Amino acid sequence: MKQTIRLFLVALFAGAVTLGGYKYFEEEKLISFETPQQQSKFIPTTFSGTAAEMTTDFTEAAEKTVHAVVHVKNITVSRQPTNIIEYFRGGGQPRAMVGSGSGVIVSPDGYIVTNNHVIANATNLEVTLNNNKTYKAELIGSDPNTDIALIKIEDNDDFPFVPFGDSNNVKIGEWVLAVGNPFNLTSTVTAGIISAKARDLNQFDGNTQSFIQTDAAVNRGNSGGALVNTRGELIGINTAITSETGSYVGYSFAVPSNNARKVIEDILEYGNVQRGILGIQVGNINPQIVEKYGIDETQGVFVGGIEKGSGADKAGLKEGDIIKQLDGYKVTKFADLSGYLGSKRPSDIVEVTVMRNGKERKFPVKLEKLETFSIDDLGLEVKNMTREELKSRGLKNGVVVTRALTPEIARYKLEGIIITHLNDIAVENISDAERIMNQRDSRTPIKMTFMDTAGNINSFIFR
Repeated sequence: MKQTIRLFLVALFAGAVTLGGYKYFEEEKLISFETPQQQSKFIPTTFSGTAAEMTTDFTEAAEKTVHAVVHVKNITVSRQPTNIIEYFRGGGQPRAMVGSGSGVIVSPDGYIVTNNHVIANATNLEVTLNNNKTYKAELIGSDPNTDIALIKIEDNDDFPFVPFGDSNNVKIGEWVLAVGNPFNLTSTVTAGIISAKARDLNQFDGNTQSFIQTDAAVNRGNSGGALVNTRGELIGINTAITSETGSYVGYSFAVPSNNARKVIEDILEYGNVQRGILGIQVGNINPQIVEKYGIDETQGVFVGGIEKGSGADKAGLKEGDIIKQLDGYKVTKFADLSGYLGSKRPSDIVEVTVMRNGKERKFPVKLEKLETFSIDDLGLEVKNMTREELKSRGLKNGVVVTRALTPEIARYKLEGIIITHLNDIAVENISDAERIMNQRDSRTPIKMTFMDTAGNINSFIFR
C-alpha cells in the first residue's frame, strides 16, 4: 500500500513538472512571437475607410456605358510593289491591313468619338456594338494634334450614348472606369482611380497634351474607348499607355472630355479645330529668372514675353507675370494652361489671375486664333508673319518657325528662322506651306530654303 501511494505521488509530481514545463515553454514561445520587432511584419487586414468608400458600386456606371462603347475596325487597302517599276509607278498587288480600337457613341443619332490613330488612313471603317450589330461608319473629321476623331453610323432607331461630364472637375483619387475592347475582348470594363491630371508625355510631338492619368488597366484596343466616372459620365477618351513592354504596367492616359468635346464641336461647325491663344511666350522658373524678377513662387506659368497686339498685350499682361489661375482653374504648370485653353475657342474671354510683384491681379483676356501649321515631314511648326515683320528682315515672303516637333530637330535650334521656299516654291503663308506639302510626292526629298536668325540664306534637304 505504501509502495502504491509512493508511486502515485511520484507520478503526480512528474505530471506536474511536465505540465509546468509545457506551460513554461509555450509561454516563452508566445512571448517570442509578440516582441515588437516581430510584430512589425504583420499588417492588419481590416478595412478602415469611410462608409462611402465601402459602398462604391460600379455596376450602374458600367451598365450605362458598356452598350455605348463600340468596337472600331479600320480596314486599310494598300498596294505592295513586287519590283522596282511598280515601286516608282505606285503599283502592285492590293493588300488589306486590319486594325482595331474602340469608340464612344456620344449622341443618339450615331456620332462616335475615337482616336485619330485608330482611324488613320482607313479605306473602310466598321463599327460593332455590344449587341453584335455591325455598321459601316463615315469619317466626319479628325485632329491629329489632339488625337481625336469623329465618325458616324446610321440607323432608324436611336443609339445608346454616354453623356459628357466636366473633366475640369475630376479629382485625384476619384474612382473611374475604362471601357473598351483590349486585344479584341469586346466590352471590357476595368476600374481604377485618377492618378494625376495635366500630364504632358512628349513636349516635342507638336501636340497640346494635358492627359488625365489613371491606373485603370488599358491595353491595345482600348484606344478611343471611354473613361467614365461612377455616375457613368464621359470624362476622358482613353488614348495611350506608357510601358517598356508595350502592355499595361499601371499607367494609362486619356484626353479630357472637355477637350474632346470641343474638338468634335469644332469639326461639326467649322470643319477644323479652332485654337485660341493668349499671345504670350512661356518661360521656365529657374534660378536666373528668380534672381532677375525677384520671384518667390515655385508653381505657375512664367510669362517670358508678350506678343505685340495680342489679347494678352491688350489686356495688360506683362513679361515677368506668373499665371496662377484661368477662370478660377488652378494652374501649376504649362500643361494645366494648355489643357484648359484647349477647351476654349478664339474670341472667348478668359479671366487670367497672375502674381505680379507679390500681389495677385486679374485680367480678362480675349483669345485670338492660333495661326500655325505643323510640317510633320520637317518636324517643324510655323506661323504667319506680318508685313512689318517681313520688311524688318528684308524679305517679301515667308513663315517663321515657332518650335521643333521632335527631339532630333530640336538639336538644330531652328526656332526663329524664316522659311521662304519649299521645293523652290515661294511660301507666302501657312496655307502655302500646307498646300505644297500636300501636293508633293511623299517619296521625294524636301528642299527648305530659309533665312537664319543672323540674316543668312541657307537651304536644307530633308530625305
